[in-house]
Amino acid sequence: MDALRERSEDLGVLGVSVANLSMDEALGWLEGLLARPADRSRSVFFVNAHTLNLAVRDPAYLRVLVTADRVFGDGTGVRWAARLLHGVRLADNVNGTDLVPRLLTHPVTPGRRLYLLGASPQASERAADHVRGAFPSWTLVGHHHGYVGEAESAALIDAINLAHPDLLLVGMGNPKQERWIHLHQPQLKVPVCIAVGGLFDYWAGDLVRAPTWIRRIGFEWLHLMLRQPRKVPRYLLGNPAFLCRVSYRRLLHGTSRHRESLG
Repeated sequence: MDALRERSEDLGVLGVSVANLSMDEALGWLEGLLARPADRSRSVFFVNAHTLNLAVRDPAYLRVLVTADRVFGDGTGVRWAARLLHGVRLADNVNGTDLVPRLLTHPVTPGRRLYLLGASPQASERAADHVRGAFPSWTLVGHHHGYVGEAESAALIDAINLAHPDLLLVGMGNPKQERWIHLHQPQLKVPVCIAVGGLFDYWAGDLVRAPTWIRRIGFEWLHLMLRQPRKVPRYLLGNPAFLCRVSYRRLLHGTSRHRESLG
């Protein structure tokens, strides 16, 4: 893991360090975490334009993202930001909806254990059924819906720890899922915790992925917006706001470098 981190270049985007890894490299890194004895729980997050907009407006949430063991860039907005801020093309669009199923179908050590936390009670049940059928090399040791308050979290953490999962997937949406993992990570005896957003809704059949060609050209956000009209403001207002923030940071960075050269 340490060698891969040194070899890769992490790119700062609005205060968050985004790992510039290919999908295969990200998969290898996660496999490495799962293959060795865990001295503590690791957290893995994914950020997109909306997530980073939230973090800019909420310094406490930004601190949560910064403390993750690894953050991957998800979506066209982060790729544009990498090019504007660093002149770098991200190696891949490493999003949880693609990475996690690959991890669960990748050749693994028999007997690995999985726990799902998130979605509605009904969707959680359907997602669990999907996991049992789609990923038979993993053992689903428990699942719980995502409507969890702090009063319930202590008992839930005890239940998760008693189930001894190797991997905890948390799908509560941003920023709740990252906050929950960050707050409870010291108590969780799980090698890897991944915040997966709406993945359980796909597994439950409540959401349908965009066709591959739409994802390939970077317009999955448009497909999601049409499928979930409540997210229209997030995309039509949030995406331009994100690009304005990135452009402003680029301007400041360029001005700072120019002053240093004059000094």
